[in-house]
Parts: sequence; structure tokens; C-alpha cells
Amino acid sequence: MADGGETTSGVVMLGGKGSSLTPSSLYAVSAGSARVRVDSSARDRLASSSGDLISPTAGFHFSFPGYFTDVETRAYLTVLLNKLLLSGCSGTRTALVDVILDSLSSVPCKDFGHLAVTDEEVCILGKAHSHLYGTCALLDHMSTALSTMVDVVAALSCEANKADVAVFNLMDSGDGFVSKDEIGVASDFRVLLNGSKLVGEVESGAISSIPKVHASLRRVVKSVHSEVRVYLNSLVRIQKVGSTADGAADDVVDVLFPLARVLLRIGKSSLCRAKMNLDSIAADDLKSSLTGMFEKDCIGMDDLENEKKALNDADIDGDFENFVHELYVLCGFVWKVVVWEAITAFVALEGSELSEKGKDEEINGVQADGKSEKKKKKKKKKVLGRGSTVVVQLIKDRFQMNGATDGDNSVSLEKLVKDILLFLDTRGTDFEHFLNKVKDIVESNESRRLPKLAKGGELCSLRYDLTVPFARHMAMNGLTSLKRDHIAKVYRRDNPAKGRYREFYQCDFDVAGPSVRMGPDYEVIEILTELLDKLNLGDYEIKLNHRKLLDGMLEICGVPSEKFRTICSSIDKLDKQSFEQIRMEMVEEKGLTAEMADHIGSFVKERGSPMELLSKLRQKGSKFLENEGSVNALNDLEILFNALEKSQCIDKVVFDLSLARGLDYYTGVIFEAVFKGETQVGTIAAGGRYDNLVGMFGTKQVPAVGVSLGIERVLAIMEQLQKDQNQKIRATETQVLVGFLGDDLPLTAQLVKELWDADVKAEFMVHKRMDKHIGYVKENQIPWLVLVGERELSEGVVKLKNMENGKEEAVPRSAMVQELLNRLKG
Repeated sequence: MADGGETTSGVVMLGGKGSSLTPSSLYAVSAGSARVRVDSSARDRLASSSGDLISPTAGFHFSFPGYFTDVETRAYLTVLLNKLLLSGCSGTRTALVDVILDSLSSVPCKDFGHLAVTDEEVCILGKAHSHLYGTCALLDHMSTALSTMVDVVAALSCEANKADVAVFNLMDSGDGFVSKDEIGVASDFRVLLNGSKLVGEVESGAISSIPKVHASLRRVVKSVHSEVRVYLNSLVRIQKVGSTADGAADDVVDVLFPLARVLLRIGKSSLCRAKMNLDSIAADDLKSSLTGMFEKDCIGMDDLENEKKALNDADIDGDFENFVHELYVLCGFVWKVVVWEAITAFVALEGSELSEKGKDEEINGVQADGKSEKKKKKKKKKVLGRGSTVVVQLIKDRFQMNGATDGDNSVSLEKLVKDILLFLDTRGTDFEHFLNKVKDIVESNESRRLPKLAKGGELCSLRYDLTVPFARHMAMNGLTSLKRDHIAKVYRRDNPAKGRYREFYQCDFDVAGPSVRMGPDYEVIEILTELLDKLNLGDYEIKLNHRKLLDGMLEICGVPSEKFRTICSSIDKLDKQSFEQIRMEMVEEKGLTAEMADHIGSFVKERGSPMELLSKLRQKGSKFLENEGSVNALNDLEILFNALEKSQCIDKVVFDLSLARGLDYYTGVIFEAVFKGETQVGTIAAGGRYDNLVGMFGTKQVPAVGVSLGIERVLAIMEQLQKDQNQKIRATETQVLVGFLGDDLPLTAQLVKELWDADVKAEFMVHKRMDKHIGYVKENQIPWLVLVGERELSEGVVKLKNMENGKEEAVPRSAMVQELLNRLKG
């Protein structure tokens, strides 16, 4: 699914098919680190409707509450824009979209006041609840980041105060009577404090309450996030103008009220630990200086209580917009408290360095009296926890990068405080790096590598294919060359059509690593033809195309590059739907013009003999020869087709320009094997080149080609062929059953072992009743039965029974194996 949260290029795209607005992308827009763009298909969709032809019939006054910050205003406008694009109908105009975009592009946002709008736009503007939902998304993003940061900061405080950390020894009992979130918090703290020599036996309520308080935050944050995703991306139902009471505002307060309570608990707990950190600073001058800054700049308990009262008053008065705003303010207060806890913990742990630098160093490190440096006593090295070490080093690196101490201790302390405040600002460029580092530490927990049940809220999946796990294996193990085959189960989420399953087996063959041009492509296709020939499935064909040729074709047709993959997914349906249906999808849903679609139609009808169609595409005047990517693709195909022709398997290949393959990771040759018989199972095998997939999981790009064979589809064809030829379908390949009429297992074992040594597929049964042996052989359609009883033992013979014609013959015991081999061959 396209995600409106992709802000790597500083752009958040809205309105595209399948796109969604995420809290993180909305925060990026609101903070000014990303700008909004409207997908061309959404704009074309609005323009092609009758909305631009409708004259405005009403007025709407855009008013932002006076207490709104610019960040909240931008969040409001972004949500409103997304709602207009999602809920756009015949009365929605592109002009209103452009007005909002223009305001978002200004800093601060433009106030566009009174606007003339249509009745449908009035309904969307009134029912979108963008004031509430925008600030909700900001809260979601900040509280999610806070739930991670508060753990690592509290871990620093544990070490700064030599706290008793036995409270983090919680383990999952497996009986379901423990809080999974508390277990998760305790597990993360064990990782962060792993190896620490500073934690001790000092007990404190602000430390012992961490598992419960932080677990509550995690639980509430997950609940808020699941609701906010719906708030941001739900459609606005068009109703009569003036009908605005839908209970949405009450619902928002119900969702956010638990967040308000837990933020207050987090703030108070963090504030207590920050004061404990101040008390633990050894150097008096450093403690005095930092305490002064703390009391001046940090949020106090009175500020938290005042914010609590403001929230209660807004709730009682039913002022829902103000309630959400005040909660946003409270979240900012708590964030500032947690940052100050980090500052005080860092100074308590590393403050002696600052203090000594101030005493021992002069400008450029040269002492004023010119005497040689005195020998410094070797200090005992502090051993911090695994996570704390990384966090402390990140802060040190930042401080040194921005200029180390210059001999003035107070100035250095002020600079340190300022640097940490900037470093841990969610709007800062370095904060995301810091947060990812912390997550990497926690997620590397050894115990978490073991299989575990999902805690709820996580995104989990079953593998869609075997190709992506193979690419990940290559990257994670640093492999640059590998050839492998693999049979395993894969899964689908959608409701399966006839001949398709939600759980089924695939057989994959892949060649990864550098090689001669088109060598692996040829090898994979040749192996596929050899395999299908040996399975004797009947007539089949291998449709083949090239992704770069397909991209060149779309470029020639004028399709924008950002739509290549989505148009490819439409073309890929041509084997199931008519071109008219595909044309309608490309024009009405994906924003292509009718001319583009018709031009694509003229190309995708081309299919035929590989050499003949290749020659046609390379004729003088061909548009493909004017496109660099297409020329490279045609050169690849020429090498491939020549190799297939020399190996005498090109007669099974069809060059088909309509073949697109829906998966995005293909970069070169693509192909599908299709059975041409009466049994309709669709594609039985498919594959292609995926040169960039391994690089997505690591730092090295490893070229690779592979093919996947659907086992169930092949078995369905083989079963139908046997039915058509009136052949019996057997569930086993057993050729002989050795049946002993009695209970002599040792003798039975001796007989069946002789058959196994002769490579005869045999089973055995020990039972006194003859009908049990006969019934088992008939049920499993085993062609031969060897019967041995007391009489046969005394005569030194065994009875061979042909189950097909019912004939029975006694043969000497010593000749049993050879007689069976002769009969099986005959």
C-alpha cells in the first residue's frame, strides 16, 4: 500500500490510489520538515468530475482557535486536505484543494478567512473534524516516540542513582495472568542495563513504579494509534447541510482521556527521578549551577497540576477542541520533563569529566604557569549498561561535534544543556537517528530472537513467497553468490479463486551472483522447460517479456514514471479481463488519458515467436529504438533467445508484451508458464530477474534470477490427466505388501528388509486375519501381496498374489526377491 508517511524526499503525497496519511507523515508536514503534494490521479479525478463546473452556493469562514500553534494549524489543514481528496464527489472543486495547498506552502500558514464553497464542500468541511483529528495525530506521533524515549532516560536515572533494579526481573509465567506490556518494559530495561556496574540497592518509588507506569503508556499509545489511523483516513459521509452532530468529538475525548491520565503519571514520575539525579551529582558547584537552570527552565509539579485542571475544565465545559489542545500542551510539558531527566542523569553520570576539564584545562590545554602536567591519578572506569553506553556516547559525540569545553565550566554546562534540548527535540534532524539507535538496542535482545507470541498491536505477516526470504538470507549473511532450490509453504490473504489456495507449496530455484550476461536467465528458463517436459503435463507455453521493455513502452505512451508500477499491475490482469475493462481501470481509477490507454493497447496486443517479434520491434523507425532502456532490454532478449534456440527449447517460449507480473521487485526478464490443456489452473510457474531485492535488506546489490513452481497446480493437472486416461490415482507408491498371518515380527522384518535392499518399495503387516491384509492392499491399490503363514513356513515357500488379476502362486522362499523383480519389470 502506498503510504502517505514516506517523507524521505521531504514530500508527503496525498490522494493516490491506496495511499494513507500516517501520524508520522502528518507530523513531518506540521513541523515543516516535509511539504504536501497531491497525486496527479486525485487531481485529475476531481477535475474530470462535474465539481469545477458547479458554482459556489454557500460561504464558509475558516477560523483557527486563537490558542492554536502553527504546528496545530498545519496539522488541521493537512487532515482537511486529505479528507477532501478521499471524500471528493461531484461537488468538490480543485480550487479549494489549491487554496489549502497554497496555505500549507507558507510559513506561517495563510489565513484565508471567508471562502465561497459548494454545498458538498460545506458538508465535508463541517464533518471532517480536522481540528480534532490533526492534533490527535500530533499526539499519537509524540506519545509513540515518548514511550520509547522515557525507557532509555529512566535507565540512565537508574544508574545515576545506583538504584535497585530487581523490579525488572519480571518473567512471563505463560499462564496468561501477567501483563504482557509490563513484561515487555522489564525485558527492555534488562537490555538497556545489561552489564552495568552502577546499579545497586538504593530503593525508590520512582524506580519501582516504572514497569506499571511505562506499561500503561505503551498500552494507551497502541490504543490511540489504532483509532487515529481511522480518524485520518476515513471518508466523510455526505449528509444534509447543517447536520453536524455525529458524536465524533465525544469519541475523540473518550479515546484521549486515558492518554491524559498516563501522561500526568509519566510526568510526575520523571520529575521525581530528575530531582533524584540532581541530588546524586557529586561536584557541589556543578550541582548548584544545574539546579539553578533546572528550577528556572524545567516544568514543575505546579505546571502539571495546572494543566490537569485545564483539561478537566475543558472536558466539563464540552470544549472538545480546547481539551485536545491542552492535552497537546501537556504532552509537550511531559516531553520537556523527560528531556530534563536525561540532562540531569547525564550530568550525574558524566559530570565529573566536565568539572575536571574546567579545573585542569586552560585555553588549548596549556597550563598558565608553563609547568609540565602533573600525573593524574588513574580513575576507575565507570561501566554503564549496554543501552546507556550508546546513549551517553551519542550525547558526547554531539557535544564534541558542536564544540567541546573551553575552560569555562558554567559556559560548558549551559552549552551542554542547550545541545541536549536540541538533540532530543522531536522536530530536530538528529532525533530520529537517536530514536532508531535506541530501538536497535532493544530489538537486538537475545531473548527476542526466540519465537514468541505477539503482544498485540504489532504488524506480523506470513511469507507471501520464497523469493523475499531468500533475498533477506543473502543480505543478512553477506552472501554474494548462491544457487539453491527450496520447497516450502507460502500464504495469501485474499479469498482464493478456483484453483487457488490461501496456503500452498511453492518450489523455487534461484541463481544469485555475478555472471555472464543473461547466463542465469537462460539457465532458469531451460531448467523450467526440462522440468515441465519430464512431468509430462501436456502442452504448455512460457510467456516472456522484459521489465525495462515494459517501462520503455509506458514511457513511449506518455505515462508518468510514478505510475509505471500501478499501470503494470493493471496490464498484468489482461489474462483474466478484457482490454476494455483494463482500459476503464487505467483511465477512471489510475488517471491516464484515453489516448495513453489506447496507445498501451496497441502495444500489449503484440505476441508471437520470440525471434520474429524481436526482429519486428527492432525494425527501422521503431519507437523502442529511441528509448535507452528498451534498447538494453532488446539486446538482453537477443542474447537470451539465441541461447534458448541453440539449446532447442525456444519452441515453448512466446514473446508477449502484455506480460507484466504484478510484483514490484522484478527488474529484467519476466516469464510465466501456462498450461494449455483443459484443466484451467492459471499460471503453473513464474519468475524473473530481481537485481535490487537483496540490496533492500543490506548494503550490497546482488543480481539474481529465480522461478517459482506451484506444486498444487501441477498436481491438479497430473490428477486430471490420470482421470482422462482412466488411470488409477494412488496415494502411495508401494509396490509390495509383505503380510504375515500370525505374530512373528522378526521373520516379517527379515523378508521386508530383503526387498528394501533390492530397492523394492515395500510395506509390511503382521495380523492373523487374511481379510485385514487383503483389505489394506485393495484400499491402497498395492499391486502385489506376499503372504506367509504357518503352512508356507513349513513348506519353505511364500505366496505371491497379483492383485490386478487375482492370480496366486507359491514360489521358493529363496527366490522371492528375484521373482518379484521379474514380475515388477514385466
